[in-house]
Amino acid sequence: MPTLRINAKCSDMFAADLVDDDGNVLAEYQGYVPDFMPGDHYGDYVQLEIDATTGQIVGWVTVNSGDFDKANDHE
Repeated sequence: MPTLRINAKCSDMFAADLVDDDGNVLAEYQGYVPDFMPGDHYGDYVQLEIDATTGQIVGWVTVNSGDFDKANDHE
């Protein structure tokens, strides 16, 4: 399976919003790369592997607002 690997350094500036189908923000997070991101992320680094055939992030798991709450509690 061909994959696209993305590596990015966030420098403590990672941000993510969980939005519903209407675009309403359900949860938000800013800071270090949170634990709910797949793969090795080491706080400042986002490392994603994307299946080039399907466009799916390899190792992605379902994320909900509770995951954002836990991430915000660690900051």
